[in-house]
Amino acid sequence: MIQILFYLSSGLFLGWSLGANDAANIFGAAVGTKMVRFYTAAVICSIFVILGAVVSGAGASHTLGKLGAIDTMPGAFIVALAAGFTVFWMTKTGLPVSTSQAIVGSIIGWNFFSHTATDMSALTKILGTWVFSPILSAIIAFGIFHLFKFIIDNSKIHLIKLDTMTRTGLILAGIFGSYSLGANNIANVMGVFMQSSPFKDITIEGIFNFSSVHQLFLIGGIAIAVGVFTYSKKVMMTVGSGIFKLSPISALVVVLASSIVLFLFASQDLKNFLVTNGLPSFPLVPVSSSQAVVGAVMGISLAKGGKNLNFHVLGKISIGWVATPVASAIIAYVALFFMQNVFMQPVYLP
Repeated sequence: MIQILFYLSSGLFLGWSLGANDAANIFGAAVGTKMVRFYTAAVICSIFVILGAVVSGAGASHTLGKLGAIDTMPGAFIVALAAGFTVFWMTKTGLPVSTSQAIVGSIIGWNFFSHTATDMSALTKILGTWVFSPILSAIIAFGIFHLFKFIIDNSKIHLIKLDTMTRTGLILAGIFGSYSLGANNIANVMGVFMQSSPFKDITIEGIFNFSSVHQLFLIGGIAIAVGVFTYSKKVMMTVGSGIFKLSPISALVVVLASSIVLFLFASQDLKNFLVTNGLPSFPLVPVSSSQAVVGAVMGISLAKGGKNLNFHVLGKISIGWVATPVASAIIAYVALFFMQNVFMQPVYLP
């Protein structure tokens, strides 16, 4: 049991890092504009990210599993540890990086070390979302902003009532976004342990089934929640006020747009509905909440004429997005070498 907990500790560390970085982005705009208190945001985000992870977390994990089926606990430990360390390092600089990119980089590092062919179809899907998700988020934010502007300009809502409605909207959108984040990004935290899960299914015939995967996702969700509480405030302020100065209404638009993007790439039910009716569907892929939020903030800026956009901060974030998967892959490869050849633990099955 102690050995199992030790190996899972890297997944918990990665979950903590995600909570400190990516999960914070759900409420970053609201906290940055002081419309919602940090601890209120942290409590709401923690509850619903755990629910999303346990109830709807399985969908996006399958694509990640195709990228690299890590078949030993020591191997999964190193892959998650390398990704978690990379995200922690970027978080310490105050930059919203992508946990999705970190874990993908680590898995590719494992593929190289174990001489396992990388599924190019799965990799292409994932890489495509790195480009498409911030663009989609910007487009959605642009449209929602103009819709809200039209409604406000053509109605006689009192400023005090508008303020109350905005705060309520930010909380509701944050609930939706937190659930979507848990559903989409729990694959990044615990997906690498699915092949070698140490847990057994808990089943009461015809009444209750709590699978080993659900158990993994539950403890991963709790780790994310701890990260939100302990280390997310700095990144919230970077996203909420560092890239572009947001008004409360703009903050609501950012949360809605980014939450919609996360949901589109996480919902198995939505995908089934679209496929059943012969409509194009979104791939179930873990996408970056950081990229979605930054895309939404850029969409708001463009809707306002592109003024006051902080290209210095935006440039630093872009560098982080490029450096993250590369650094994670290198760290994973080196760490796998030490685990296999120094500590004599098999990181892959022959």
